[in-house]
Amino acid sequence: MKEKTIARLIVGFLVLSGMFSVSYLSDQNKPDINATKPTVFLHGYKGTYNSFGFMLDRFENKYNWGSKALIYNVSANGEIVARHLGQGNSKPEFIQVILEDNRAGFTKSAAWLASVLKHLKRYYDVNTINLVGHSMGGIVSFEFLKQYTDKGLYPEVDKFVAIGSPFDGIYSEEYFQFNYGPAATDLMPNSSALDMLHERSFPDSVSVLNIGSTGDSVAVPESVGALRQMIPANQFEEVIIDDKNLGHSALHENQRVDRLIYSFLWKDNS
Repeated sequence: MKEKTIARLIVGFLVLSGMFSVSYLSDQNKPDINATKPTVFLHGYKGTYNSFGFMLDRFENKYNWGSKALIYNVSANGEIVARHLGQGNSKPEFIQVILEDNRAGFTKSAAWLASVLKHLKRYYDVNTINLVGHSMGGIVSFEFLKQYTDKGLYPEVDKFVAIGSPFDGIYSEEYFQFNYGPAATDLMPNSSALDMLHERSFPDSVSVLNIGSTGDSVAVPESVGALRQMIPANQFEEVIIDDKNLGHSALHENQRVDRLIYSFLWKDNS
């Protein structure tokens, strides 16, 4: 048992070599995530633990849809800390990814997400996942899907949900008077980072749900809807909620959004 534990730790460190490193707060009661198809949640620009923390608490404790198994924290220099939260069960497992540098651009953020998922595959033997991203987290997840396609290194993505993601950029000029950094530059309409989203084909095995709101002044419906131009129609579903009071950050605190995610990801499998 001791030799097996040591071997797993060695593998975990080898996976993320170079600019990335991995550490663990605990290796006791490691959840058997491979027994499920886990869903990975990634926050957006300036996001924190709370960006998905309350939603995942509802999923686990209010709706009983599954349990949060892992939190991956990625430091500004790319160091990854994986924190185990549960022992696993037969229900869907939730995995939250938190980037310390939450103003980093699309490319760097997608590379960090790729390193987390690479570790998830190698250390936990996870071969298939779902991805959920809010705001820029949806764009970063989309970039991961188009750039990191080696199924030998990364889990295969079955379903992808984007929530309030401005795929055509943020149209409000006032927004950029108060927000800055590489990510803000990438989120400007007609940026080179947004143009790159149109390059490469989208994986034909991934089903997509795109969620927006008429009350979102950051990711307005027109910008959210730009995603439909980049994904084949037979893989794509979009819901724009007609609610002028449902703002950008409120999207991940809304029970209708909760239900849309549940229906798309798990209802057919329950």
